[in-house]
Parts: sequence; C-alpha cells; structure tokens
Amino acid sequence: MTISSEREAKIRVLHYGEHWPVGTIAKQLGIHEDAIERVLRLDQPRKLPQRPMLVDPFRDFIDQTLQEYPSLRSTRLFDMLQPRGFQGSVRTLREFVKQVRPQPKHEAFLRLSPIIGEQAQADWARVGEIKVKGGVRVLWIFLIVLAWSRAMWGEFVLDLSVHSLLRSLARAADFFGGTCREWLFDNPKTVVLERCRQAARFHPLLLDLSGRYAVRLKLCAPRKGNEKGTVERLVRYTRDRFLAARRIHSVEQGNRELLDFIDQIAHARPHPTIPGRTVRDCFEEEQERLLPLPASPVGTDEILPVRVDKTAFCRFDTNVYSVDPEHVGKTLTLAADDREVRLLDGSALLVSHARCWGRRQTVEAPEHRRALLAQKAGAREHKGRDRLRSAIPAIEELYGRWVEAGRNLGSMTAQTLKLLDLYGVDLLQRAVAQVLAKGLHDPGALASLCEQRRRAAHAPVPVDIPLPSHVNDRDVIPHDLETYDEKPRRRD
Repeated sequence: MTISSEREAKIRVLHYGEHWPVGTIAKQLGIHEDAIERVLRLDQPRKLPQRPMLVDPFRDFIDQTLQEYPSLRSTRLFDMLQPRGFQGSVRTLREFVKQVRPQPKHEAFLRLSPIIGEQAQADWARVGEIKVKGGVRVLWIFLIVLAWSRAMWGEFVLDLSVHSLLRSLARAADFFGGTCREWLFDNPKTVVLERCRQAARFHPLLLDLSGRYAVRLKLCAPRKGNEKGTVERLVRYTRDRFLAARRIHSVEQGNRELLDFIDQIAHARPHPTIPGRTVRDCFEEEQERLLPLPASPVGTDEILPVRVDKTAFCRFDTNVYSVDPEHVGKTLTLAADDREVRLLDGSALLVSHARCWGRRQTVEAPEHRRALLAQKAGAREHKGRDRLRSAIPAIEELYGRWVEAGRNLGSMTAQTLKLLDLYGVDLLQRAVAQVLAKGLHDPGALASLCEQRRRAAHAPVPVDIPLPSHVNDRDVIPHDLETYDEKPRRRD
C-alpha cells in the first residue's frame, strides 16, 4: 500500500506526539497496521543484546582458517574444532560461518576487440543422443566462428577424438576459403596434452595441421571461458535458434539443415557490433584478409596398421570389416574418416566400406563372402544359409520372420536354395523384396512370385529335361481345366 508523504507525517505526529497506539491510528485513518508499522519503522527487527556464544573462543581460529581456505565447509571446520574443545553443534557453527565467511571479489574483465582476419574460436556442444546400428551414440556439434565478422561454420560429429577435430578444422578452412592467423581453443586433451601455467604441450597431430595451414595455436586460461566469449555466445545462439524444437535423426540430415541455417539465417543477421552491416557483409570483407589454403589437400584420415585375422576381417573401433580371403594373415594399412574405412595393401586400395558407428558390428562385402565360400569344399551343402546371405543380403530379414513364426530354418533354407538354383539370383532377389514388402514369409509365396516373374519375362521353364536333337524345346501352355467337363454341342 502506497501512503502519501502528508499521511506519513500525520502518522508520526499521532504516534510520537499524541502517543496514539498503532491500532488506534489504523482504525481512525483506515490504514492497515502493517503499513503504519512500516512508516514508523516498527517492522525492523530489534537489536537484542549480544549473548555469549560457544564459538566465541574460536573466532580467531575460524577467521584465519577461512581467510586461507574461503570455500572450506562448515562440517570440516567442526571436525577441526572438536579436538580443540568446541562444545557446540554443527548447526550453530554453520550459522556463524555463514556470517563471517569472506565474500569472493568480483573480477573485472577486459573487453577484447578482435582484428580482422586474426582469430577464429572453436568449441563443441553436446546435442543429445542418436540411434546408430548396434546401439546409441552421443551427438556433438562442432562450431567455429571468425571473431571479427562472426561468420560461422559447424557440423555434427559422433566422437571428440583428435582426428575428428582435424577433419572439422580442415572442412571449416575449405568453407571459409582460407584461415585466420590464430585458432583459439579451450583446454581439452585433444588439443593440449599437458599444461603448466603458460607453458603447454599441444597434440602433435594438431601441431602438424597448424603448420600446414600456417596458423598459431592459442589456449584460453584455465577456467576463463570468457576469453572465447564469441564462440560461447554462438553456442547459445545455435541452441536457441537452430536446435530448439528440432529433431536430428542422422548426421547427414543434421549437417544439411545446419548449412541451410548458416546461409539463410546466421549469416543474414545484423552484425552485433558494426551497425548497418550483416554478418555476410563483414565475412566477405574478412575473407580477403584470410591466409590462403595449402596448394595440396591436407590429410586428416586416421592411419594405422591392421592385421587380417583367419576369418578375413580387420578390427577397427570395436567393429570388424571384411577383406578378400587371399589377404588372411597379412598386415594392411587402414585409413578411416567419419564416412568410410579403406583398407590398402601398400598404396593399392583393396576395399572401401562405409564406416559403422555402432559397437561390435560386422561390416561385410558380399563378394568377400562369395570368395570365401568358393574356397571351401562342400560350402554349398553345409553352408546354404551363408550362400543365401551372400547372394541375397535382404534374406536376413526373412530369416527373422521365419524364427518368429516358429518355422524350421533348415527346411526353409533348403526350399529357398532350390528356388535359387532354378530361377537364379535376380528373380529370387526381386521375389524376396516383394515378399518382405507384403509382410509375408511363406516359401510357397516366393516360388509363386518367381514363377510369375519368369512368365512375365518369357523365360524358359526352369526344369532341365534332356530331349533328343529332333525335338524342339517349347513351353507347353496348359488348357483351362474348367472346359473339360462341358459336353460338346451337337451339330444339326
């Protein structure tokens, strides 16, 4: 309730001059008692005479300890005071420490003005989780921003290794068309291996990349995230403007939408410190001051030797990748990025697989399975299921339906192998795809679909019948059986 200065003066006169109690003033003036007490300052707590406290003999010890260790907990102080004769409780000590604990001093920060083309700041942010084949991976977003123009680039990544950082920096340089003279990072292990005050030992692979691009490496002071405030604000801007209410189903989908966001929204926004100009305008000016890219592409792949085991697979990142069986026992070179895994024998490329980000998965090329089966005697008889998987990879889903339906897998395999021998890979592969699309699992449906496709293609009947040389091989079209029971009409 707001009281005018005239009524406040009248309240003081009635109370201190006429000695009216608060209740009488409230009744006569029609004002609430709390408002009158507020005017008379009667709502303030009265200062009671200070009584002796159990912590009084220990005040000097507590003050000295808190001056040296300002964040020391009251429970630890209690453990230190008990052997010294303190008889109070933890609650009593906690209330006293709350009053005498030194308050931290507020730090003044220096506002930094970036130079055009001088610095780029990089950081990561956790986005959430994403489903991959064989499990779930943590999804991160890598962001880098040119400090002067605020131009940005980013991509979604599934790991925070040093090779992921190298790939992101190289792709950012290609996007910007050049590099700044300095890269500013925080202090993760992928960047700096050891640090003591200003001395730091950078990761050797990152040092090699910075040498190729002629860029200096710079670190923020420990726990001084404000030194890279430009990218920190960019992370918050990306969360609020791009990631909010958006679902990322795959890295590829997320990166496509992120590039569209950068081009249409992020670079079209007004520059935060230069009036009348957009980020794109400033980026076009800063782009002319960037260092040129190296003449030859910079390699960022992860290179390591791998040994081919006796099953013709190489292990990498908990997954196994197939190779031709003739290389069993050899040591090959593996080159991997975030999209593919390549196996090389010297400089010769043997095979390239799409990289799997799951855990404990098997990545196998069909031609490698066929080559292995061809080397094994009796593989057709004893490994019919492997033969079907090699010829028709989609049949694995059909096996799952057979298991759910409780069918005998040996019988199903034998019947499907007969269809493979009779109709060939192409017809059976199309029939399997059609059966899966219809939600069926009966091998009879496979046989019917194979026969329908054979007739549509006017292919010969898949029955090997030896005929004499004078007999022509023709398809016999069966008659309609419904007409056999009809009696012939008499001719008059």
